[in-house]
Amino acid sequence: MNDNNARRVVSVIVVNEASVLSRITDLFSGRGYNITSLTVAPIPESRYSRLTIVTSGSVRVIEQITKQLHKLIPVLRVYEHEDMVEKEMALVKFPITENLSDINAICEAYNGKIVNVGESVVIAMVADEPKRIDNFLNAVKRYNPKEIVRSGAVALER
Repeated sequence: MNDNNARRVVSVIVVNEASVLSRITDLFSGRGYNITSLTVAPIPESRYSRLTIVTSGSVRVIEQITKQLHKLIPVLRVYEHEDMVEKEMALVKFPITENLSDINAICEAYNGKIVNVGESVVIAMVADEPKRIDNFLNAVKRYNPKEIVRSGAVALER
């Protein structure tokens, strides 16, 4: 992938108040850049939230967006991750008739396990790097997943 369309992971620390998310996403869409993943959560014991944004673009475009984000009053810090730990989570619902021991073995290979068993379905959860979540979802296709929910990325600098 060339640098003009490279995958970028950006964290934004903001004051937790109304309309902040809208203003941030407007900056991306206003420049014609799609957000492929967006995760927002409050920072414990503070009045701030962390947004983890995954997008694609050149270094120049991300620098422009970063400068614009700094101009937004509630933004405290914006940084693009370089050396990071990045994870995503997926929940997958399978028919109870599928081979549960095989599904569980695959889950364990991707930092996961079966987390719920009902009368007609079983739900598995995995948490791993985004590429590995892709691999997991491909690996379990043969077990006829009924539903898949995937979180956005979360990341921390090392």
